[in-house]
Amino acid sequence: GSTRVSLVNKLVSDFFGKPVNNSVNPDEVVALGAAIQADILAGNNKDFLLLDITPLSLGIETMGGLMDVLIPRNSKVPSKAARQYTTHKDAQGSMRISVFQGERDLVKDNRKLAEFNLTNIPGMPAGFPKVEVSFMVDADGILKVKAQELRSGVEQTIEVKPQYGLTDEEVEKMLMDSITHAKDDIATRALVEAKTEGEQILETTEKFITKNSSLLTQDELMQTAQAMQALQLALTMDDKNLIQTKIEELNTISKPYAERVMDNAVSLAMKGKTI
Repeated sequence: GSTRVSLVNKLVSDFFGKPVNNSVNPDEVVALGAAIQADILAGNNKDFLLLDITPLSLGIETMGGLMDVLIPRNSKVPSKAARQYTTHKDAQGSMRISVFQGERDLVKDNRKLAEFNLTNIPGMPAGFPKVEVSFMVDADGILKVKAQELRSGVEQTIEVKPQYGLTDEEVEKMLMDSITHAKDDIATRALVEAKTEGEQILETTEKFITKNSSLLTQDELMQTAQAMQALQLALTMDDKNLIQTKIEELNTISKPYAERVMDNAVSLAMKGKTI
């Protein structure tokens, strides 16, 4: 109604320095825009392109508290993405899915949106379950997160509105923080990834030794124990290069007997059989 007031028209015209466009009925303009957008979303009208975008990246927390982005910032809406994950413990029956929004490499520096547990995962060795996490942002900006264990079909779904309670100023601050801390974040991510790899290798090596110790010499067992202790010590320090060096040393020591154990397993499996 106020757009029809002459004084309002004059003030707007003076402010922008150009005549006001009154060619569209103000009572109809919102309905017309909504109708055009509905036509675009239905795929009928390709002459106009009106895009909503995600102002911040959307992802989940992975080992070490890292942010794994599924839908990057500035992705057009509607949008969808999916990625597969697995368990890191034997017989792990559940997986926590924590959803975050932001541009930082560590989830503690981002905005937490939701969290849920995917339960009833069948008992399998670590690395066997295939858990697909999918993100779907609809035209209204609603984020639907689904986690499904592909072998068994068990799944869990949650819906959140990423923009709820988030002001433009907060979005801008989060973007500026990501730029300011970019160098430190890259270094921190690399350190966390190295520590995660080191912890996984220690766990894998320990399980391997427990199962196959009878096939290793005393010298091999002693060298492996020393290399594992050195790696454990390195993991207490914030030195990525040192951790990687100790990982390589442990791999170098374990590679010969790991291959020997594998050859022995193949020989036992093929015993009495012909090809």
